[in-house]
Amino acid sequence: MPKTMQNIATRQAAVREIVAQGPVYSQEELLQKLADRGIAATQATLSRDLKALHIRKIPGGGYQIATERKPATPSVGNGITSIEFSLPLAVIKTPVGYAPAVATYLDRHPSAPIMGTIAGDDAVFLAVRSGYSPHQVLDALETILPGIRARLEPKEE
Repeated sequence: MPKTMQNIATRQAAVREIVAQGPVYSQEELLQKLADRGIAATQATLSRDLKALHIRKIPGGGYQIATERKPATPSVGNGITSIEFSLPLAVIKTPVGYAPAVATYLDRHPSAPIMGTIAGDDAVFLAVRSGYSPHQVLDALETILPGIRARLEPKEE
C-alpha cells in the first residue's frame, strides 16, 4: 500500500477508535486527541474522514459512528420524556431539539384519536379528538411507537 494510503488508513482508524471510546463533542477536540496520538490533520481533512467513516454529530451526544439503518420508531419514541393530558389536548415533552421530529413522525402516522400536532423546540401539542380518553391516546401512541406506554406514566388533570 502506498505511504499516503497508509497514512489515511491509520488516521481514519484512529478517528474511528477515538469516537468509539467515548463522547467527542467537537472537531477541535477530535483534532487534539489525534495530535495526542502523534497524528496531524487539518479540520478539512478531518471533515472528509468523518464523512467517509459515516460518523455524524448527534445533538447532545457528540460524534457517533452510524450503524445500520433502523426504523425511525425507536429513536423517535426514545425522544419522548413525558406526556400530560388536559383533554382535548396533550403535551409531549422531549429533549431540546427533538419535538419537531416527534411531531412530524406522529403526523405521518395518522391515528384515530390524534387530529394533529404543533411542535415547539422541546414540546409537542397533540390535538385529541373528542370522545377519546388518555388511555386510548396512549394505546394509539403504542401502536405508532411500540414500547412508549411502558416508559411513560401519564399525568391526568
